[in-house]
Amino acid sequence: MTLEILLLLLLLALLFDFMNGFHDAANSIATVVSTGVLKPHWAVAWAAFFNFFAYFIFPLKVAATIGKGIIDPSIVDHYVVFGALMGAIAWNFITWFYGIPSSSSHALIGGLAGAALAKVGSGALIASGLIKTIIFIVLSPMLGFLLGAILMISVSWLFFRATARKVDKVFRKMQLVSAALFSLGHGGNDAQKTAGIIWMLLIASTAANPDGLPTWLHASKDHLPGWVVVACYLTIGLGTMFGGWRIVKTMGQKITKLRPVGGFCAETSGAVTLFLATALGVPVSTTHTITGAIVGVGASNKLSAVRWGVAGSIVWAWVLTIPCSAFMAGVSWWIGTKIF
Repeated sequence: MTLEILLLLLLLALLFDFMNGFHDAANSIATVVSTGVLKPHWAVAWAAFFNFFAYFIFPLKVAATIGKGIIDPSIVDHYVVFGALMGAIAWNFITWFYGIPSSSSHALIGGLAGAALAKVGSGALIASGLIKTIIFIVLSPMLGFLLGAILMISVSWLFFRATARKVDKVFRKMQLVSAALFSLGHGGNDAQKTAGIIWMLLIASTAANPDGLPTWLHASKDHLPGWVVVACYLTIGLGTMFGGWRIVKTMGQKITKLRPVGGFCAETSGAVTLFLATALGVPVSTTHTITGAIVGVGASNKLSAVRWGVAGSIVWAWVLTIPCSAFMAGVSWWIGTKIF
């Protein structure tokens, strides 16, 4: 692997990171925008700041899972990384274009699996890491749903004597806190995924050509250069600043109608779920998490408050994300072997 190819792949990884923030901006801001608590430009700035601030809070457990726990690190080369990133980027673009809230995280995991399968077959996959991720595909929206419903019911009981105007006034302020917490969780989990794939790439390139690379590009299984983490957090924050407005509309308006109290409950429940997953080193979908929480909040009032047809189409996108991104990654791996 030449230095030029390595730098190109680093830029491609940061492009994915930017798209992750851009694509998943809706997860952080849809509720706070749709309830009218913040104007869109202030909402994305708020979310982007806390996306980056997560750098100072969370250890690199998710990065380690992506870098060493999904596919066998010994089979990683520039073709595998190229295929994985291209598969994930392609699926992110397709779902953004159609306004579908899919998971950038699972697109990347599908991309890694697809590129590894294309190169050496199923023996390259690490079952424990994949099983843990697949379990949380189901568990994270369920936990978000359960916490969202419980919190909404609890708040309703606490404020049952208060007027709707007073409740809105209180939770317009509280939603600033909950939006910040969810953005922290988003940054802490999602920025580390890109850091993990860069870590994987630098380990492979260092092992293959240690004397031909500048020292700042050296990495080992026990050392990830600090500049990688900072760059990933900054880039996902910039992506969030630009925002994926097509998806904001789906998340904030089409699933269920939210008031500030509902937005607070959904964001807080999603944040708790993300903090738990990040502490366990599990790369989860912020999209799945916040969608489950929004549905839980809506269903706690009455089941008819949720537009189940919209929710069902989102679930189909979840089901298709890993196999579709894996297929595109396999094709991209083959193309990469022909052009590099």
